[in-house]
Amino acid sequence: MILHSADTLSKKIEEAIQNISFDLKPASLFEPISYSLSVGGKRVRPLLALLATDMFGKEVDQSLKPAIGIEIFHNFTLLHDDLMDNSDMRRGMPAVHKKWDANTAILSGDAMLIESYKHVSSVPPAILPEILALFSKTAMEVCQGQQLDMDFEKRTDVTESEYLEMIVLKTAVLLACSLKMGALLAGASPRDAELLYTFGINIGLAFQLKDDLLDVYGDVKTFGKNIGGDIVSNKKTYLLIKALKTSGERQRTELLKWITAEKFDKNEKIESVKNIYNDLNLKSISENLIEKYYLAALDSLSLVHVADERKKELISLSENLMYREK
Repeated sequence: MILHSADTLSKKIEEAIQNISFDLKPASLFEPISYSLSVGGKRVRPLLALLATDMFGKEVDQSLKPAIGIEIFHNFTLLHDDLMDNSDMRRGMPAVHKKWDANTAILSGDAMLIESYKHVSSVPPAILPEILALFSKTAMEVCQGQQLDMDFEKRTDVTESEYLEMIVLKTAVLLACSLKMGALLAGASPRDAELLYTFGINIGLAFQLKDDLLDVYGDVKTFGKNIGGDIVSNKKTYLLIKALKTSGERQRTELLKWITAEKFDKNEKIESVKNIYNDLNLKSISENLIEKYYLAALDSLSLVHVADERKKELISLSENLMYREK
């Protein structure tokens, strides 16, 4: 089978998403779903699923609908996350709960979850139980990760290992699920499917750690949102957790002062906390950890039993995710 480029597969995914239409009523339930799916995004998860299927030489169209189901699920989580975080914007557009209201965001999100299952379950009957078990396990893990993230908001003693466990659940498992699902739909061996799952976990860890880094050290022109948002909101990122652990008494006192402050100048807070990160060399430490997980991912991919030529598009996508500036 001819290998498809990531660009070709991305166009196929975007076309499929644009063609999703809801003939059901009331329109007020389904309009926010169409809106959520229309505001773009990287579409990384469905792309990973199709790349995995393509890697094993199988026709990607058989994996397209379940891959779209994963993207619908991902956008459902974002819709509810925005509501829980009271975020005004998503990808430069008003969040659903701002454009409509909170109740609409809850109910339309629920409908998106159901729609995601409809898409994912459109697989051959012989493999349906395995696919649904994988997807359901992943969906529950994402909820666990989101709850941990919210629990961490109330704590200043979150450990590095707790944080990494949380981002495995909140971010990495869905990337891993996408890859494993695409592999299973292509008839890959259980070992190869699991190796791709492990690849996805490590890429997911690196991906989220890169997000944490860009929020502080990204270029505002390319990042797509304001720099320092995590600092302003006291989000327990790897950088903050590491700073609280490794800082001296003066630095820790300064950090805790900013974390507990109810009134403050945003720019002053960002600059002060960033200076502490710089003093502790956290940018370099974080970059080394990202590289560690990226190399671990490539190690898993190297063991997948297909020709190296068939892995190139996935490696290229991974490089773009690791070295992106937004």
